[in-house]
Amino acid sequence: MVEIAFETVLRMADDASVQHVGDGAVVLLARSGQLYTCNGTTEAFLDKVDGARSLDQIVDLLSDEFEVDKATLDEDMAALAAELVTEGILTDADA
Repeated sequence: MVEIAFETVLRMADDASVQHVGDGAVVLLARSGQLYTCNGTTEAFLDKVDGARSLDQIVDLLSDEFEVDKATLDEDMAALAAELVTEGILTDADA
């Protein structure tokens, strides 16, 4: 799995789209037709990915929503970002 630096600005991949459903969301990758289901945490994370915010800025916003210590949130969100980049859902906005 790739490692994402906290200063990396993330954006949705060109062929990825998010649809909010019930208590979560689904992500569709148009090129493969693959659907990914997202829990509430992943949905909140993706809602903050805008191509302008760095991973660190996204984590700061999430820390206002979730009652968890910053170190744990940093670790969890870095792992989530790496997974989403590996799956082709997110990409580095500067790449």
